[in-house]
Amino acid sequence: MMNKMVRWGILATGGIARTFAADLKLLPDAKIIAVGSRTRESADRFADDFGIPLRFGSYEELATCPEVDAIYVATPHPFHKQNTLLCLNAGKAVLCEKPFAINAREAQVMVDIARSKKVFLMEAMWVRFTPLFQKVKEWLEDGLIGDIRYLQSDYGFLSDKGPKSRVFNLKLGGGALLDVGVYPVSLASYVFNKQPDVIKTCGYLGATGVDEQSSIIFEYDGSKTASIFSANTLETKKESIIFGTRGSIHIYGPWWQLQNVRVKIDGGDTIEEFPLQGKGYTHQAIEVMNCLRDGKLESGIMPLRETVAIMKTLDHIRAQWGLKYPME
Repeated sequence: MMNKMVRWGILATGGIARTFAADLKLLPDAKIIAVGSRTRESADRFADDFGIPLRFGSYEELATCPEVDAIYVATPHPFHKQNTLLCLNAGKAVLCEKPFAINAREAQVMVDIARSKKVFLMEAMWVRFTPLFQKVKEWLEDGLIGDIRYLQSDYGFLSDKGPKSRVFNLKLGGGALLDVGVYPVSLASYVFNKQPDVIKTCGYLGATGVDEQSSIIFEYDGSKTASIFSANTLETKKESIIFGTRGSIHIYGPWWQLQNVRVKIDGGDTIEEFPLQGKGYTHQAIEVMNCLRDGKLESGIMPLRETVAIMKTLDHIRAQWGLKYPME
């Protein structure tokens, strides 16, 4: 696919799909060729808004469309496995929205099928691909702040959608951890290059049975820790600070406006800005397209083994709360 326009399909027509579609239209080497929804009416509305020529009233029609190279799966969490396997079995490259699945067992099945079919698959952990986070990773690998000892990261928001919304619906994989807590959990994996040796956590399960608030401590190698907080019933700063033996890196929030970072090293203090292209979703799309053109079956920035490992960590956290979803 060297120098070839990548033809995208969008699976589902919700808010996150709209954000991704708007960003995808900013890329000259990407074209949204098709959209699939559970109803033709919904697909038509979405297609009309984004100028998409092919619209389908089922996901199956989208998956088997010969004109599509890659599909963005944007359905709620419990349907990621089913929808991803549908696309993989049709030979379509897949960018699957986070969280990758409901649990690690589902995630491993998705990865196994992708590898057996020799089809590209990647988790849409979009912040990891942004210029800011790529620069932070470079700083950490270069030892800019010394030996990394502590990460502090939070993502809390106040939902106004009510108890019947997806956010609080147990049957739809609701709860703060899978919805937004996955961001700082994935960041911890990104910073420490491994999953924690010890997990200590307390979570509050609300009236609908999902986690509305949680505090989590990760321990690594006996001397390194991460402190993580997530919630869907209160607003937090949505910031992250990485502390090392020589200084710190402060990533300012909120997560969807990650542009500013303050670096303190040996008494010095600098602030750098990293503007996003669009809402920031362009960067993960660029990674997918680069991988396809290079003939890669997965991303080195968000490798499949790490995606599955992160899902295992999320499983361990939920197990401490006794939180199990009906589909499990």
